[in-house]
Amino acid sequence: MDTDVSERRVVVGIDGSPSSYEALRWAVRYAGLVGGAVDAVAVWELQGLWGWSGPAVDMDVDEDEAGQRMRTEMAEVLGPDVTDSVRTHVVHGNTADVLLRAAEGAEVLVVGSRGRGGFASALLGSVSQHVSQHATCPVVIVRTEKK
Repeated sequence: MDTDVSERRVVVGIDGSPSSYEALRWAVRYAGLVGGAVDAVAVWELQGLWGWSGPAVDMDVDEDEAGQRMRTEMAEVLGPDVTDSVRTHVVHGNTADVLLRAAEGAEVLVVGSRGRGGFASALLGSVSQHVSQHATCPVVIVRTEKK
């Protein structure tokens, strides 16, 4: 991800969970207040395939599908006009590591408090907890409102 160091970047992790959608909305509002740009990062990882002679799926197809799904979901969450102003990145790798790298030099890293996996009763998800302890920029953890 090439970045302009003079730009105020707001990096937000997106995983399709309600919490990540709240984080996306927060990131867009904050970027508007500080005159920043939003980099939405979706990470995909194929569990259990590494160490084999090669992956059992077409990596390009999975990345293309993930990118299209991300753009569609963002349009539903933000509306098409706002979605066009958000830069999207679909990256293969470990979620916490990818987000930490993406946030280097950023104004802030925004994540949801709970992702798609794990224990619903836990206060923080493993990714939000990890990035809050290791990021080189401020981290905002956005909770989903209970209904």
